[in-house]
Amino acid sequence: MNKEIKAVKTSTLPVLPLRGLPVFPYMIIHFDVGRNKSINAVEECMIEDQLLFLLAQKDPEAETITPDDLFRVGTIARVKQILRVSDDDVRVLVEGVSRARVEEFTSTSPYFECRVTEYAEYGEKSEEKRITEDAYVREITNSCVTYFSLLGKIDTETAPPPFINVTDAEQFSDLVAAALAVDIDVKQELLEEFDVIKRLEKIMSILHSEIEILKLEKMINHKVKDKIDKNQREYYLREQIKVIRDELGEEDDIEDEKDEILKKLEETNAPDYVLEKAQKEIARLEHMQPSSPDASVIRNYLEWLCAVPWNVKDEENKNLNQAAEILDEDHYGMKKVKERIVEFLAVRTLSGGKKSPIICLVGPPGVGKTSVAKSIARALNRKYVRMSLGGVKDEAEIRGHRKTYIGAMPGRIISALKQAGTSNPLILLDEIDKLGADHRGSTSAALLEVLDSEQNCNFRDHYIELETDLSDVLFLTTANSLETIDSPLLDRMEVIELSGYTDREKLAIAKEYIIPKQIMEHGLKKSNVKISDEAILETINSYTRESGVRELERKISEIMRKIARAVVADGKKSVSVSGKTIEKFLGNKIFRDLENTKKDEVGVATGLAWTMYGGDTLSIEVNLMEGSGNIELTGQLGDVMKESAKAAISYIRANCKKFGIKPDFHKQYDIHIHVPEGAVPKDGPSAGITMATALISALTGKKISKKVAMTGEITITGKILPIGGLKEKSLAAYRMGVKTVLVPEANVKDIEEIPEEVRTKLNFVVADTMDTVLKTALV
Repeated sequence: MNKEIKAVKTSTLPVLPLRGLPVFPYMIIHFDVGRNKSINAVEECMIEDQLLFLLAQKDPEAETITPDDLFRVGTIARVKQILRVSDDDVRVLVEGVSRARVEEFTSTSPYFECRVTEYAEYGEKSEEKRITEDAYVREITNSCVTYFSLLGKIDTETAPPPFINVTDAEQFSDLVAAALAVDIDVKQELLEEFDVIKRLEKIMSILHSEIEILKLEKMINHKVKDKIDKNQREYYLREQIKVIRDELGEEDDIEDEKDEILKKLEETNAPDYVLEKAQKEIARLEHMQPSSPDASVIRNYLEWLCAVPWNVKDEENKNLNQAAEILDEDHYGMKKVKERIVEFLAVRTLSGGKKSPIICLVGPPGVGKTSVAKSIARALNRKYVRMSLGGVKDEAEIRGHRKTYIGAMPGRIISALKQAGTSNPLILLDEIDKLGADHRGSTSAALLEVLDSEQNCNFRDHYIELETDLSDVLFLTTANSLETIDSPLLDRMEVIELSGYTDREKLAIAKEYIIPKQIMEHGLKKSNVKISDEAILETINSYTRESGVRELERKISEIMRKIARAVVADGKKSVSVSGKTIEKFLGNKIFRDLENTKKDEVGVATGLAWTMYGGDTLSIEVNLMEGSGNIELTGQLGDVMKESAKAAISYIRANCKKFGIKPDFHKQYDIHIHVPEGAVPKDGPSAGITMATALISALTGKKISKKVAMTGEITITGKILPIGGLKEKSLAAYRMGVKTVLVPEANVKDIEEIPEEVRTKLNFVVADTMDTVLKTALV
């Protein structure tokens, strides 16, 4: 024994023999005790000072032992807890206190008892010894990280060993020794070493040896695995799969799958580059495990390749007369649209060209843009697919996702071709004016290639990664307004405007299309329903007043429900609806007859406005109050409309003598211009002459005729500039009972576009200066 170690204490303690489990100081461990002598020792220690002497057996399997069967160095431990788990077994929780050596056994019954001596260092540690201990501690700590990682039992990152932050060399060495996965004899040897530095040296030697052994074991395992014949293993597994499939009655291996894929591609007349791509992917699939995630990705990709109708085409209807009849059968009016489709068919029949026009149908809601697209598809004998683009923000919706993404799939264009099952369908891109854009890219930009007849023959979807010919596809788009469509996208489309319907057109649509459809949908018979023309016109004028016929269809549906109830509940065979009885079916009128209630007023002029929902009338009011020349503009007016008001005031100030207005009116009065329906935003220059007329009326005291409506942009010199949307504005004037419409001289050509029924009922006055406007409008 080293001269620095000396005996410090001798005591007599009960002995607890351990089966192959040397306990080290500072260890906290629990174990079960079943032998009578061991239980007696535990009970005795609890009576005294709770101290036990733990000695390991030389032979762990021995049941009956004598003092000679026990090692001579053990650990004094303090019993922390005793728990009886059964009649014969006791579970003991102990904490190691210090190592000690057996001097002699003093008793062997009813339990082993011996006199033990504890040893400890004496004197202060030298600086050299302290440095040596620290060096060992650091080296052992680093080696432990490697050792436990190789051992694989402890994750040193998530659950570091308990000794990793211990700085005391004595405690550190015992905790490391306890954690080592080595033989009992090696652990006992460490327990019997009282000198700390020698103990640390032995631990380091053991660690280095164990690390080398573990590394060698790992290398041997890798070599053994690599030597397994890969082809033989795959052959064995494939044979197993064959047997399982035969038992289940399933198809054979991937060869059958390969033949099926190539057969489907040949049926779709896929180009050679598609077949080559498919064969490459199949070759990759053959070398993969069926359960591999990549195998699933390749199978999905091959399914999509087979689903795309590469060169599958429907035979197009080339009978112009038949196509025209189908269009007339499905929709009333829409002369321009029908003419354009018949022209397209004629040119395609003669030229056999592939380039199809991209047509954009623009008009207010409810005029039949979406339904006419379905009718065009029927007339041309093409499959019809509708894609709603409202609110779509992600570019990948159009072009698809890369295969590298989880859950990747093609874009909507390829999906539409799959849905149609042909490469020449009619695809309707609905609500193209409501496209969005965000950080994922612009959907409008992604559509540029799709809607360009010069480029879409080589469209490339991110998922398919192969060129897809879209030149045979007839693209139709719909929009309520052209203002929100990107200019490059709009430039690729041929715009056809669908204006609102007149009352007579709505009447014809209701009689020919809506009423028969609603009779069928409500389970009624034609004989059950009698609706007069006056009832339909009263519904149009007093309950709807819209550009389209969507609300009219809802009202007719409401009438049908009332009739259905009368037929079922009251047993009526037929129900008549007339203009006088319409309120019984639809309730009180929503719109009053404004033609009779309106009176000529001072400072109130009627203008005409265009919205994406059709034309509308706009009342502009002007009030003068004594003040200092302040100008107040209210009614949620936009910047352009505010500038029109200022231009009108400037024109009046420059010509005040001609109108008989005081030259300093702009100093004496505060002017308030208001446009009612303040919750609705309004903008545009076409209200310029309306504001000027209302201002002059207020300043001169002359009334403005309520039967006159006007539209036009004014300049500060009094000239009137052209405006847009005259057709919709004229229809709105007609619906509101206006008799005379003032329009800019430059818009004379647009009057011909107005339906004859409206054109003959309205008196169009052409004006190039404000003089004509005032002469017509002021009473």
